[in-house]
Amino acid sequence: MSKVALVTGGSRGIGAAISVALKAAGYVVAANYAGNDEAAAKFSTETGIKTWKWNVADYEASAAGIAAIEAELGPISVVVANAGITRDAPFHKMTPDQWKQVIDTNLTGVFNTVHPVWPGMRERKFGRVVVISSINGQKGQFAQVNYAATKAGDLGIIKSLAQEGARFNITANAVCPGYIATEMVMAVPEKVRESIIAQIPAGRLGEPEEIARCVAFLASDDAGFITGSTISANGGQFFV
Repeated sequence: MSKVALVTGGSRGIGAAISVALKAAGYVVAANYAGNDEAAAKFSTETGIKTWKWNVADYEASAAGIAAIEAELGPISVVVANAGITRDAPFHKMTPDQWKQVIDTNLTGVFNTVHPVWPGMRERKFGRVVVISSINGQKGQFAQVNYAATKAGDLGIIKSLAQEGARFNITANAVCPGYIATEMVMAVPEKVRESIIAQIPAGRLGEPEEIARCVAFLASDDAGFITGSTISANGGQFFV
């Protein structure tokens, strides 16, 4: 029987590419989304991947959504915590609400996504946890104190989970994308986009599929001895 993979934020952008890549690798994929019903419906029609709607910032909603997926598809063996938001502002202008929204989704949302599936992974002695962090969690970014804090925190989560999960054959790893050609990045003014590309030694934006291939590898049996690690997929823009 095919393993079940959950991808949060899995119907758009990088998450959609991850969902498609995992399906191609033989997984039964469940894609979570937060609010865009039209995009989720279009994604399901085009890919055949079913979507489930909940806000990862809400623990009870996450637990209920995960329970519904497992009741229909079977136990989740692979979880990809990809859902994330930005609420950018220079620190002196950042509001407590902008801070809280990003913390709740990007950091607490990882806890809310992984925590409900962790006991089952321990019991079955198998699991793959992949968290999508960011280059800006590694190097910081102007006007992104909230976002950078969450993405750096995500790296701490996977390093700790790796130590707890190893004896149960559960791996926990992160992927830190650089600037990727998603709808959000392509929507910025061309001059801004050109200034971003000028900072990337590879001379281009990354493609969502390139991040998806990193995730598919980390979810595979070939990556069974890799845990607590971070793949930096940024075209040479930043080295750890």
